[in-house]
Amino acid sequence: MPSVPLPPKESNLFKRILKCYEQKQYKNGLKFCKMILSNPKFAEHGETLAMKGLTLNCLGKKEEAYEFVRKGLRNDVKSHVCWHVYGLLQRSDKKYDEAIKCYRNALKLDKDNLQILRDLSLLQIQMRDLEGYRETRYQLLQLRPTQRASWIGYAIAYHLLKDYDMALKLLEEFRKTQQIPPNKIDYEYSELILYQNQVMREADLFQESLEHIETYEKQICDKLIVEEIKGEMLLKLGRLNEAGEVYRELIERNAENWYYYEGLEKALQPSTLEERLQIYEEVSKRHPRAVSPRRLPLNFVSGEKFRELMDKFLRVNFSKGCPPLFTTLKSLYYNPEKVSTIQELVTGYEASLKTCDLFSTCENGEKEPPTTLLWVRYFLAQHFDKLGQCSLALDYINAAIASTPTLIELFYLKAKIYKHVGNLKEAAKWMDEAQSLDTADRFINSKCAKYMLRANMVKDAEEMCSKFTREGTSAMENLNEMQCMWFQTECAAAYQRLGKYGDALKKCHEVERHFFEITDDQFDFHTYCMRKMTLRAYVDLLRLEDVLRKHAFYFKAARSAIEIYLKLHDNPLTNESKEQEVNSENLSAKELKKMLSKQRRAQKKAKLEEERKHAERERQQKNQKKKRDEEEEETSGPREELVPEKLERVENPLEEAIKFLIPLKNLIGDDIETHLLAFEIYFRKGKFLLMLQSVKRAFAINSNNPWLHECLIKFSKAGAKMMYFLDKSRQEKAIAVATRLDKNMRDKNVKTLTKVFEALLDGSFGSCHTQCEEYQAACHKLFPFTSAFMPATNEDDSSIASVNHTAINHDLLSNEI
Repeated sequence: MPSVPLPPKESNLFKRILKCYEQKQYKNGLKFCKMILSNPKFAEHGETLAMKGLTLNCLGKKEEAYEFVRKGLRNDVKSHVCWHVYGLLQRSDKKYDEAIKCYRNALKLDKDNLQILRDLSLLQIQMRDLEGYRETRYQLLQLRPTQRASWIGYAIAYHLLKDYDMALKLLEEFRKTQQIPPNKIDYEYSELILYQNQVMREADLFQESLEHIETYEKQICDKLIVEEIKGEMLLKLGRLNEAGEVYRELIERNAENWYYYEGLEKALQPSTLEERLQIYEEVSKRHPRAVSPRRLPLNFVSGEKFRELMDKFLRVNFSKGCPPLFTTLKSLYYNPEKVSTIQELVTGYEASLKTCDLFSTCENGEKEPPTTLLWVRYFLAQHFDKLGQCSLALDYINAAIASTPTLIELFYLKAKIYKHVGNLKEAAKWMDEAQSLDTADRFINSKCAKYMLRANMVKDAEEMCSKFTREGTSAMENLNEMQCMWFQTECAAAYQRLGKYGDALKKCHEVERHFFEITDDQFDFHTYCMRKMTLRAYVDLLRLEDVLRKHAFYFKAARSAIEIYLKLHDNPLTNESKEQEVNSENLSAKELKKMLSKQRRAQKKAKLEEERKHAERERQQKNQKKKRDEEEEETSGPREELVPEKLERVENPLEEAIKFLIPLKNLIGDDIETHLLAFEIYFRKGKFLLMLQSVKRAFAINSNNPWLHECLIKFSKAGAKMMYFLDKSRQEKAIAVATRLDKNMRDKNVKTLTKVFEALLDGSFGSCHTQCEEYQAACHKLFPFTSAFMPATNEDDSSIASVNHTAINHDLLSNEI
């Protein structure tokens, strides 16, 4: 039934409710709602009930909010206010499709309501309903043709729909209305012109773009981008001489930008190697301190010329003491000939510097300072580490540390070398040594925490990070608040390796929430960017958000989550008490006594840990409550808490895995791992066509993909597993296929061999204790520093058992006890 119109007194109160909502004075708003609803005549007033519900929602009382809003809507279904409020409530719950329906219903009742149209347009651009967005912006333009946001929004809609002609017409019509004198520089007008030019370039209107930028050049604030656009357009139009002049001017401005040299080469079109070198020599004479004109020729020269240029480049940087020298040259290591030349030169320097403090024994000149030898050894350690010759790398870095034991970079590199050989505990130890030399350096602190996580030292990593997190809260909570995703992805991987699947899944879900929040934060920019005219940045933001989950952090978290859910599907977590009963039946009295004693100690430790966590949680809740009480109003309700115990005991792990898989399939289809993970899920679900689709897509991926070789090795390992899975009698042949270490196996790296070793340990090939030990010994000969292949001690055995507790059979476990 329609509500009775409010008399003047109540109408004024209702206006005050709206004002309180806009000003976030929610408690006052509720008081005014009560004043209207306490009157028996208006106790069922639909719009007031709806506003009361909306206000309660802002105070975190969601259930009451829905109750009041729905009641208000039932009482006055013909009110656009009730439908609008219901839409706002759905939007706050992230139910954007439902909110759009509510807004459309509200517009049927009041088609020219500006606020509803604006809210609808925000949701449409958020959901990328571009056709709907264009229609809504057109209505707004008709209603408010004098507002610039109306014109800009309508033009952006056409731009995003790739209707460039219409977008340019709208932008030009709007530009003509701007009263900006030709000689005056106005930032917002400048941004409008640059956005207009961006649309022209995307429409391939190169001549028009060049003429446009030259016409309005004086009114553009960003002079650098004007020159860059000119250079790009002149190249596209084939006006090479003019383009060359533009790129020369840009190089004069910044001689370290590689993109400018690429443009200059395209413009000058050198026909011989000498002409190409001449370009860089001329720049180098004008800018003797610039690195790029001396570094870039190393990419395309070879033979004796490469040796000559590299010799000059290395000497200057070693004398000066340039720590990132190896990073600068690392991209050359694809060429074995160049690698050999670099090694010959630098080892020669090292031998000569040790004897006579000169780069060559044949020279007579000023002697090099002692630091030159230090940087040469530092470079050689990185060089041999890159080539996989870790013993030599350690020799050089140890010699450097012996001469200068206070340089952080040396300890940092030593940790890196140990990481590359797979000895993660030793790597963490040396990285901790590095950070102890400068405890105020956040970068080295973060690196140390990362290495500790790689070594599964989660508590130590948390303590390390706590030096730079907010006091009064745990480091884990603070890092989650700051969306520190490198920590959370590494933490998830560490918990996964330790078999703490609930904690690992909690971290994965936290990362997923961060990406959801980043996507949701677009709302802040839809109106702001049009108001401030930052249109180029706004369009870039929308395009970034469309592929946001392509980011490596999301991929790592999603991959970990999927792997864990697959493992939980294959080996569901059982009731611990039942498992203990089964184990105790096969134990002698002495072994049973030992086991019970060990369990009691573990339970006591777990209880203390739980009490500590509970106390920490209570303290945090008190802090949060105090913070909320200090604020005048609370803007949103609490989020659902992620409880590890619940996460690792989900009813359908495969459905949870698919939630993480969908964004990977949509955005990271060019990564073979995406399709292999999809195959694993569909294999367990018995979806044969989807399995076939995943395999076909995996094999169709470009052969130049850097992960392809590793994935092919995975396929061979999977084939061996399948051989055993299909026919248990062929176990020996399956193990032989997986553990091949002959010369025909090309890529015998630590990562690959460790995965095969883990598969032997976790029972994927059945009981194969002897073969496992033989494979470990063979791998230890190849990689003596890798901790996974070192002969097991009692402590290592127990740690292996804990890591693979879901897969190791009970006989092995009882033997360990």
